Amino acid sequence: MNTRSKIAVFGMIALSFAFSGNAAAQQMKEKTVMVGGAAIYPSKNIVENAMNSKDHKTLVAAVKAAGLVETLQSKGPFTVFAPTDAAFAKLPAGTVENLVKPENKAMLTKILTYHVLPGKYSAKQVWAAVKAGNGKAMMKTVQGEELTFWTKGKDLYVTDAKGNKAKVTIADVNQSNGVIHVIDTVLMP
Repeated sequence: MNTRSKIAVFGMIALSFAFSGNAAAQQMKEKTVMVGGAAIYPSKNIVENAMNSKDHKTLVAAVKAAGLVETLQSKGPFTVFAPTDAAFAKLPAGTVENLVKPENKAMLTKILTYHVLPGKYSAKQVWAAVKAGNGKAMMKTVQGEELTFWTKGKDLYVTDAKGNKAKVTIADVNQSNGVIHVIDTVLMP
């Protein structure tokens, strides 16, 4: 291969890295977390990021049905305990379909806002509250009732008013207007 050909090949390789590197450069600038097969960007809001997660399609549909999109796109900050689609699938058959009906909007809103704390709380802050509370911490939700937080080994859990226990499976997914902690069970007020 002559020098001119080597330079041309090198130039094409450099250009391909430059073009393919734009998405990688964006991800390198921001510390992303993978949720539902999608990179979650701290510069995007809660709704923008949730819409990209393949594991949160039911939650996004419920947020839309409850009319909470605008609220969760606002400045916040919010701490959202986001149940996965698998968590919604644990509910009795027909529950989700029933809740997203227009006539059940108030109940759906009550359930969804029960998954939200006003303010931004990292997992480290919740752990500290649990430790300070001798093994449990109570925190008031946007809905008005409390959630109980506790730990077991290296895992953080939340218990709802009905006694359902949810494990935080992915913590500290930062957003421009708060933080999401992914959970494996839907919480009920």
